[in-house]
This record gives sequence, structure tokens and C-alpha cells, in this order.
Amino acid sequence: MLKFLIPLIMLIQFHKEWKVVQLGLGVMTFTLSLSCFYDFFMYNMGYVFGMDYLSYIMICLSVWIMFLVLLASEGVKGKNSFYFSFIMTNLVLLLFLMITFSSISYLVFYISFEASLIPTLILILGWGYQPERIQAGIYMLFYTLTLSLPLLVCMLNVYYSKGSLIMKMSGLGMNGGYMMNIWYFFMILAFLVKLPMYMFHLWLPKAHVEAPVAGSMVLAGILLKLGGYGLFRVLIMFQLTGVKFSCIWVSVGLTGGFIISLVCLRQIDMKSLIAYSSVVHMGLVLCGFMIFSWWGFMGAVVVMIGHGLCSSGLFSLANMIYERVGSRSLFLSKGLLCFMPSMAMWWFILSISNMAAPPSLNMMGEISLIIGMISWSEISVVGIMLVSFFSASYTLYMYSLSQHGLFYNSLYACCSGKVREYLLLFLHWVPLNILILNTKLISGV
Repeated sequence: MLKFLIPLIMLIQFHKEWKVVQLGLGVMTFTLSLSCFYDFFMYNMGYVFGMDYLSYIMICLSVWIMFLVLLASEGVKGKNSFYFSFIMTNLVLLLFLMITFSSISYLVFYISFEASLIPTLILILGWGYQPERIQAGIYMLFYTLTLSLPLLVCMLNVYYSKGSLIMKMSGLGMNGGYMMNIWYFFMILAFLVKLPMYMFHLWLPKAHVEAPVAGSMVLAGILLKLGGYGLFRVLIMFQLTGVKFSCIWVSVGLTGGFIISLVCLRQIDMKSLIAYSSVVHMGLVLCGFMIFSWWGFMGAVVVMIGHGLCSSGLFSLANMIYERVGSRSLFLSKGLLCFMPSMAMWWFILSISNMAAPPSLNMMGEISLIIGMISWSEISVVGIMLVSFFSASYTLYMYSLSQHGLFYNSLYACCSGKVREYLLLFLHWVPLNILILNTKLISGV
């Protein structure tokens, strides 16, 4: 674990150089990703830390998104003198995320899982746009903490009964009963809020709308993946119990995805629409995890990676429009094809990736999820059809309404794009469409 933290420690010494921090995170991600082309099963880094394929992919995604966050947030440096605090908040958040994804103890995992909430809250409260950011931060805090306490109690109960909290060694055995069902629901509810599942998703649009571009990119790119990663680790203990309740979660995932897709078609705020679309994608991820099949697990992980890159890119695009027009409203941000023609290409590329068009990772992941869900139950094809159709509908709605139509009369001209912004979007798009070539790595999850 220490060799991955050394670059972070070195970055702290260069707190006055924004470019050095960006370069350090970029080099660190590139170095980590080189190992993706070699076979490995487990990196043992002591008694508490270790990595398998899933942990390694999530750590690479975390460092990469954090690198892009700093690349997208150079406006912070020009507006005030608190950019060192901004960098440190992001680096501390990255540290907690790396500990979370590399821990093999459920207790360390829980502590770092909850600790990542604090830097995110600081980002929303410290660099948010509107006074409503306080309400958004409280929503996120209480939604997450309310259902995290039962998770801690259940973990301590597992330690009391089994004597260990090491992953894959603290299984709950074959015994059933109503207490096993209670443990099952209490342990996964915290991750369902973080995912977020439909009915527990109300904190997400508020947090996204009030957060700065850094907070939105981190939330969509990494923090939502904590819920899926936690489900992957916890469901190992509840295989027999989880199979009994699979129909409930698949029904909620597909029905919620369909309802939220209709909600997306009524949104006029760009960031709110992209935030609600994350709930739709995470509903499919929930279905993939809960059907307990190889196709489902593989598709869920691939969709998480693809969604992290795609939605992060869309949030950075929405921020670029906000910096120029001064509003995120789709009623005011019309006809941008005339003012920012080169950005229209990136809108199109990321929009079709959001609706799972080839050759994006989203397409491969959704194909795997569809195969897994249809093999689990043929009637689920109805929900899949509705979710897929309306996902394409709200994405086309967002693209057409923002790029076409009569432009805002007070907007005479604006900068089509800077080199930094093109580089930012390019670095979102390249892994989203190139990683599909390395199918051996993805299928080994």
C-alpha cells in the first residue's frame, strides 16, 4: 500500500504548483494502468490491505478521475486563494478512496467508506454555487449516515459470531432464519443509498446541482461506485439469502429506472438531468449484482467503469456551458451549435456513449447485463426494453435541446473551447472507447 501513497505524499510538497499536482496524478494513473496488461490475481500488501482485479480497476479509475477533476477545476485557482485547500481536500478524498478499495478488512473498509463523505461534504459546502448547498450537504450526510449505523452493528455482530472481519473468511455459513434476513437487509441498505437505488436517490440530484464541477465529477465518477463495490464485497456472505430476494431488487431496479427516465424527460437543468440519468444506470448495476450470475457481475462492473467516465465528461461539459452562458437551463442554453461548434462534437460523442452506443464500455456492459437478466427471467425483457428506449430518449432530448433551436438573444459570442477543455474531454473519451479492446482484463473481473 505504501508504494501507492508515496506519490500522494510527494504531491503535498508541491502545493503551490497546480500543474505539478496534475502531472503527478496523471503519471501515477498511467503507471498503475500499465499492470492491466499483465496477469495477476492478488496483490498482498500486509494484513489489512490487498487488491484483486476489481480493487485494482477501481483504484485506477479513482486516480484518473481525480486527475481530470484537477484539470477541470483550474477556475478555482483564479477565483480565490483557497486552491491549496481545494487540492488537499481532493487528495485526502483520493487517499480515503484508495484505502476503501484496497482494504480486505470489513472494518477498515467501513471506516474509510464513511470517511470519504467528509471531503465530499467540504467540496459541496466550500466551493458550491448557491446557498442551497447547505441543504444538499445535509441531505447527503443524513441519507448516508442513517443507514450506515445498522451496517456497523451487523459487522460487529459478524465479528462476535465468526471471530473475523477479513473478506471471504467471515462468511455466515448455511444457516437461515429471520435473523439472517434482517442482517442481509441491514448490511446492504447503506450501499443501496450510496449506489443510489430508486427510492433512496433524492440526495443525489440535490448534491449534484449544488456541487462544483469537482464535486459532481467525483460523485458521478467514483463515489457512486462505492455502493456497487460494497455490494460486491458484502453479498459474498449472503449468497443463499440474496437469491431469495433477487426478484425484489431486479423489480425495483427496472421499475425505478423506467420512472426516473420519465423524470429525466421533464428536467430543464443540465446537471439535474445528468444526475437522474446516473440513477437509471445504477439501477441496471443493481440488477446485475442481485441476480448472482457471471454475466451480471461482469456487466455491472463494466457499466460502473463506463458510467464513471461518461457521466464525469458530461458534467464537465455542463460546467463549460455554465461558465459561458451563466445558466444551466436548457431553455437558455439553446442553439449552442452556432456558438460552440467544436464542443457540439464532444456533446454528441459523450451523449451516444451515455446511451450505450458502440464502441463504448457502456455498450459491452449493458449487453452483458441484458444477457444475464434475460437468462435469469425472461419477463425482465419488458423492463429492459423500456429502460433502454427511454434512456436513448432523454439523452437525445438533452443533446437536441442544447445544441439546436433558437439561441439566447443576449448571447452574442463565446469562446468555442480552450486547449485544456479539449484535453479534458479527450481524456474522458479515450479510456471509455479504448478499454473495450482489452476484453481479457474486463472478463477477468
